[in-house]
Amino acid sequence: MRIVIAGAGEVGTHLAKMLANENHEIVVIDPEEARLRPIDTSLDILTHEGSATSVRLLRDTLIKKTDLFIAVTHSEDTNIISAILAKRFGAVKTIARIDNLDYFESSTLDFFKSIGIDSLIYPELIAAREVLGLLHETGASDFMEFCNGKLAMYVQKLKENAPIINKSLQEIAATNRTDQYRAVAIKREGKTIIPRGNEHFQVADTVYVISTFDGMDEMMKASGKKNFEAKNIMILGGSRIGKHIALHMQKSCEVKLIDIDTKKCESLSEILDNTLIINGDGRNVEVLEQEGITKMDAFVAVTGNSETNILSCLLAKKFGVRKTFAEVENIEYISLAEKSGIDTIINKKISAASRIFRHTVSPIITQVKYMAGTDAEVLELNVPENAKITKGTLRSIDFPKDAIVGGGLRDGIPYIATGDTIINANDKVVVFTLPTAYEKLNKFFT
Repeated sequence: MRIVIAGAGEVGTHLAKMLANENHEIVVIDPEEARLRPIDTSLDILTHEGSATSVRLLRDTLIKKTDLFIAVTHSEDTNIISAILAKRFGAVKTIARIDNLDYFESSTLDFFKSIGIDSLIYPELIAAREVLGLLHETGASDFMEFCNGKLAMYVQKLKENAPIINKSLQEIAATNRTDQYRAVAIKREGKTIIPRGNEHFQVADTVYVISTFDGMDEMMKASGKKNFEAKNIMILGGSRIGKHIALHMQKSCEVKLIDIDTKKCESLSEILDNTLIINGDGRNVEVLEQEGITKMDAFVAVTGNSETNILSCLLAKKFGVRKTFAEVENIEYISLAEKSGIDTIINKKISAASRIFRHTVSPIITQVKYMAGTDAEVLELNVPENAKITKGTLRSIDFPKDAIVGGGLRDGIPYIATGDTIINANDKVVVFTLPTAYEKLNKFFT
């Protein structure tokens, strides 16, 4: 595909890096040479300095057939205008980043499509929805549904009390019912491992598991985890993410939101009618204690400062909060934050890039989940007729060693895959894959 990205900010740059590994022809536009320079020096990507709303620049850039135009600058107006222009200049599909929730009303979406914008992306809303999902799946550090909600991926960090510590997959299968869940990956000391039968689980492993919902309780028991109901929630930061979380959770929970900006607090108090808005410094231990941090079930730090979010979550852990979330936009900090004991890391540019990435892959790929802190992806694919993956058991067809089929859906019934599983045409399957397997993996689904 030929893909043009308008905006070399955090989302645009991360997306360019992801796409650069997929053999696409990528062009990046940005008015600031300083933002383009790192892309020029590290990636084999064409860049153009200039405004994304420049008619001349867009016409010249899009003179070659462009399959996808992605506008992800920090200006909503620029994104909308450039996407409309790109469509007029021949772009097959256009995506625009926006920051107005009202635009997601069905009538408004139809209007945007009528003027040339095929899809809208709102990074803060995507991140907020991820947090909301995990506030209900509190035993996991990450969670995503696949196969029409019949399968799910749970990410869990193993502690000393986990029953599976020092046990191999073979040993666990011999003593536990594992036909409803499967470990598809382990992240250990910065390395992502596709586990085989003799792989032993260790303390501090981050384990990626595909499970049916019937197998969830057994899977939680094996990992020493347990879901609990988060009824008291404290949010640090009145950002768009914080506001969206509070709007939803205030309907069923006691929610407190702390922000240091007085004007922002006043504005939020008009919107969040069932949330206690506190004007104060969430980095201050006395403020946290005064507002009842010890009674909180969950703490969500979503200020604009990664360091503040990490440190405040560590304080929350010290006070006994069971579930902590930190927005960490510095990718270099993600591994550090995970090792420090924070339960879940939020990175809106990774979340947004993963959502956009779906538009760049084969039509048989229906979902993509990029895993923060790894190079891995989880793919949901529709299996076409006569695909190579249907020609025998997974063990017999020489499936790539750096990829693994976690499970699938057949005639509406979910299943967990093993080496003896035969994948059928028209199945929907969930695959965990490392970048080294991309090229080989494609051959199994054609």
